[in-house]
Amino acid sequence: MQRRPISILMRYRFPSLILAAMLLPTLPATAQSTKDKVTELQDQVKLLVDMVQRLQSTADSKFGVLQHLVEQNTDSVNQMNAAVAAMQQKVNAQAESSGGKLDSVSGQVQSLNDSIDELKSRIGKLDKATQDIQSQLQNIQAQSAGGGAAGGQQPGQPLGGDAATPPSPGPAGAQAPPLQETYQSGLRDYNAAKYDLASAEFGDVLHYYPQDDLAGNAQFYIGEIAYRQQKYKDAIKAYNLVLENFGGSPKAPAAQLRKGLALIQLNQKDAGIHELRSLIQRYPQSPEASQARTKLNAMGIRITPR
Repeated sequence: MQRRPISILMRYRFPSLILAAMLLPTLPATAQSTKDKVTELQDQVKLLVDMVQRLQSTADSKFGVLQHLVEQNTDSVNQMNAAVAAMQQKVNAQAESSGGKLDSVSGQVQSLNDSIDELKSRIGKLDKATQDIQSQLQNIQAQSAGGGAAGGQQPGQPLGGDAATPPSPGPAGAQAPPLQETYQSGLRDYNAAKYDLASAEFGDVLHYYPQDDLAGNAQFYIGEIAYRQQKYKDAIKAYNLVLENFGGSPKAPAAQLRKGLALIQLNQKDAGIHELRSLIQRYPQSPEASQARTKLNAMGIRITPR
């Protein structure tokens, strides 16, 4: 009963002892190999750390250069934006100034035209007075010659006989106001900004003398009065009447110019541009065409459509 447990114990322990005996000589070699591998791995890790540090340094340097370039580009863009904004402001200021100058020049040209019209009217009056004086002299000469042949003029007979007697105006002529005086009075009141009175006087010219050349001028000034009062729709209607009923009037180019400007004032930009272009095409050498070109240039619009 004592031997059997010992044999069993020896049976299990003996292989373990043999295995241990076999492994004991190899343990120092395995430990040395592991130590070498660890040392090699440490060297590799150190090398990798150095490489990573160099890459990080290079990346930081390049990023700094890139950041500097980005800042320079940002500064350049900001400067360019500031320059563009300043240029835009300058262009807008020039456009506004050009618009104001255009209105001023247009007003000056119109005043000059008014002065020319008044001068023409005065010259017409002088011509009429000269013709009347000449006619009276001829009548006196004829009377003197007739008196010498017939023994003198009969008492009560008008000088110069019936042929020299001017025809009496008809009923309509007697009721109508004098054309020249009415028109000149309208011009004076217009220049003095007495617009209601000027409108009435120009209306009388249109009513009593619709076929006279001054009727077209009167119609134009009615439009000018509405334009000065910023009644642009009424002004456009008056200018249209000038262009439709008095196409041959010297005021026709000015009427088309002012119509285009009035349309632009009403924010009808396309229609206004069309009128200015049409004016340039119809009256290319007129002062009004030059003003229309200046206005289109100030608006940044091509003079001729594409």
